[in-house]
Amino acid sequence: MSHSFFGGVHPAEHKAATEGKPIVPMEVAPSQVVLPMSMHVGAPCKPIVAVGDQVTAGQKIAEPAGLGAPIHASVSGTVVAVEARPHPGGGEVMSVVIENDGQDTFASELTPHPDYQSLSAQEIVDIVREAGITGMGGAGFPTHVKIQSALGKVDTIIINAAECEPYITSDHRLMLEHPQEIITGVQILMQCLGQSSAIIGVEDNKMDAVKVLEETLQGKNTGITVMAAKTRYPQGAEKQLIQRATGRQVPPGGLPADVGCAVFNVSTAYAVYEAVCLGRPLIRRGVTVSGDGVVNPCNLLVPIGTPLQHIVDQAGGLKEDVAWVLMGGPMMGIAQYDLSAPMIKGTNALTCMTAAEHAPVVEDPTCIRCGKCIEVCPMHLETMYINMYTTARRYEETDKFHVTDCIECGSCAYTCPAGIPLVQNIRVAKTQLRALAQKAKS
Repeated sequence: MSHSFFGGVHPAEHKAATEGKPIVPMEVAPSQVVLPMSMHVGAPCKPIVAVGDQVTAGQKIAEPAGLGAPIHASVSGTVVAVEARPHPGGGEVMSVVIENDGQDTFASELTPHPDYQSLSAQEIVDIVREAGITGMGGAGFPTHVKIQSALGKVDTIIINAAECEPYITSDHRLMLEHPQEIITGVQILMQCLGQSSAIIGVEDNKMDAVKVLEETLQGKNTGITVMAAKTRYPQGAEKQLIQRATGRQVPPGGLPADVGCAVFNVSTAYAVYEAVCLGRPLIRRGVTVSGDGVVNPCNLLVPIGTPLQHIVDQAGGLKEDVAWVLMGGPMMGIAQYDLSAPMIKGTNALTCMTAAEHAPVVEDPTCIRCGKCIEVCPMHLETMYINMYTTARRYEETDKFHVTDCIECGSCAYTCPAGIPLVQNIRVAKTQLRALAQKAKS
């Protein structure tokens, strides 16, 4: 049974440009890859290679320092730098730079287990960790930690295949092209968590993917069901998808495990299949390149660490009237200031937008107290008041309105008639609250 969730919006989908285009390898491989030591939630990794080292694709080049996941070379070649480089999330991050030798020599320390049924839960967790898999829907939480923390606590596994963000179609294409591999990845997660059933949640604007998955499951006693959910943004947020699939509501400040659920992105399930069955760490992924600002919208299979400029070049380059290049989609994407920055594990799209595609920029936005931001907030937040206290620099008072529960989906900013940058102001409030908390500790 499909339930509903509060709030949300219906932005134009803009998926037609790429939804019919398969994920294909880039015609020209990058001459260098730049692998930031921070691609995940947690502390940056520590490099375990040095300048001059020869590496193979799949070789581990960095170990986590605490919460995190290992990082692997995505191409074979020579380490030419270990230094700070631009990061797509902003600023500079210590990175390992590899000069591509063009040979794509692959050598992984992982052992393929096509007979995964014989593996224990801990063995699967260890493989997922060593493969460096993180959440591939954007959050970047280490997958092995999510699995470990869910062991014995969940009764429902949900695979997030909603892909609700406009323009992005890489998950859609993955479902059409690799349904059996995805199903196997889900079965591995079910085995690991000791569950006999799972739900794959797909929005009903991708009924061809629903059909392909159901045909793949037909006649097999897998315990996996496909839920076609009515399209509404931000259905791909895990708390909203949980409510849609089960009717359960994650409490403020809570986690999915608090209501017996574990949620994994569909691309993460595919990465689990590759790691366990093929012995392949996470070194590449599908990326949608779309928007009116790029010459040839497409879906590309991209080595992790490929510079953003190289990716857009493989899509025909940028048009003269491009105004923004976003890592991600237009609702939650991050505007890029330097296209020498690389794509990372959580990069599912580059959206190249012209000024005509973007809402008009209001020079002096003023709140008219219409309340539309509150009506559409899927987290039941009083966004108007959070913005008011942030604008007044009274950051501590935003905490009373649960600002940290904001998932930054952008529904409030999308619907604001005044054009107030509400999400940006919320991010400012969160940053200031963290700084105040850190100051109080010291």
